[in-house]
Amino acid sequence: MKKLVFLLMCLLSGIAAFAQQAGPGMDDTFRSSGKIYVVITIIVIIFVGLALYLFSMDKRLRKIEKFEKN
Repeated sequence: MKKLVFLLMCLLSGIAAFAQQAGPGMDDTFRSSGKIYVVITIIVIIFVGLALYLFSMDKRLRKIEKFEKN
């Protein structure tokens, strides 16, 4: 199991290092055309949606835990 985790960590670190070598690309294109704000807005909406989902799930689990204790 430890060897598998080590192998995955090595592979993921290699991918991260490879991704950082990219030159100027989509970010400059999106910034120059003003579409970067659309991308940022969509990312924020996704994160807010995930946060709301997790908070609602936590709230439901608390209700279930209280019900099971009684």
